[in-house]
Amino acid sequence: MRATDAGADPRHVILPALTEVHVHLDKCHTAHRLPAVGGDLRKAIEAQANDRSNWTADDLRGRMGRGLAELAAAGCGQLRSHVDWSDDARAPLAWSILQEVAADAPLTVQASPLLGVDKLAREGLADAIGRQARAGGVLGGFVLDHADREAGVRAMFAAADRHGLALDFHVDEGLEQGLDGLALIARVAVETRFEGPVICGHACSLMNLSGDALRQTLDVVARAGLFVAALPTTNLYLQDRDRGTPDRRGLTRLHELRAAGVCTLIGTDNVRDAFCPVGRHDPRASLALAVMAAHLDPPLGDHLPMITTDAARALGLPKVEVDGATTADLRAFDAGSTDELLAAPHPPHALEDLLERAEP
Repeated sequence: MRATDAGADPRHVILPALTEVHVHLDKCHTAHRLPAVGGDLRKAIEAQANDRSNWTADDLRGRMGRGLAELAAAGCGQLRSHVDWSDDARAPLAWSILQEVAADAPLTVQASPLLGVDKLAREGLADAIGRQARAGGVLGGFVLDHADREAGVRAMFAAADRHGLALDFHVDEGLEQGLDGLALIARVAVETRFEGPVICGHACSLMNLSGDALRQTLDVVARAGLFVAALPTTNLYLQDRDRGTPDRRGLTRLHELRAAGVCTLIGTDNVRDAFCPVGRHDPRASLALAVMAAHLDPPLGDHLPMITTDAARALGLPKVEVDGATTADLRAFDAGSTDELLAAPHPPHALEDLLERAEP
């Protein structure tokens, strides 16, 4: 990251196109039509499921297209969206509609199936879904307190290795004691010597660990080379719901992970749905919230890789640096500093467009 003059106006920060590592385009912009929003993760899952009867092709096309347009306007060049999957191998309608709208979008879109890891433990299911996911390059699953979570995680690693897929987990999305999905995923990654990138989103229950237990978990996560994504909007909204005003933030241990050598990311997650009734598709806004919620102190430029270069690497994409990049891969933000970059609401410009306008 660096500030440059970008033509006639010196007040621009030039960055690689932003990378959004975690959104749910199948769910976004539904909060207004839900009869009840509020509660913990399980209540949000139930509330969102009640809206699925409205998920026609036209409805999905409109909401997904809106979300993609918002991400493009925010300066994104690439993103990954999770798509709720059924309990069998059949791809849901949302999967094909996302592929359709992504084909016309001005950014790279990866799609990741999302279903419970206990379902993926069934014989052949992870492999069958993996075959269909090859176009998007990702196999995903949800790991919480499922009884068959180890069998499901191992099936996912085997299918991903067979089909050349990356892996993406929703894991330990809760503050209850005993959640061990992050450590399990890390152990399996080390045992199998899995080479594809693995993103673990949420990891909220890491906040319950301290001392030797925390050090051991951080060590295996670092050895496995996992990427851990904090998702502040949704976790702040859903976690610690049982005692009135919350006094736990529900975020993962960003500082401790980074100190242990784990690459950390920031994602937007849910936007205006049962899991978070507010928010917007904008990695800058998500990082700004993480700065406050997780005490990510200045220099703020140190945190920008979580939504740029490190985020792109987590998606298995080539790393783009400002020096040596093509203008098509860069964005110009109307800001004179990194704090203004995260505070300013102004949409960025494609650098090549800005330079063309600056030509005499």
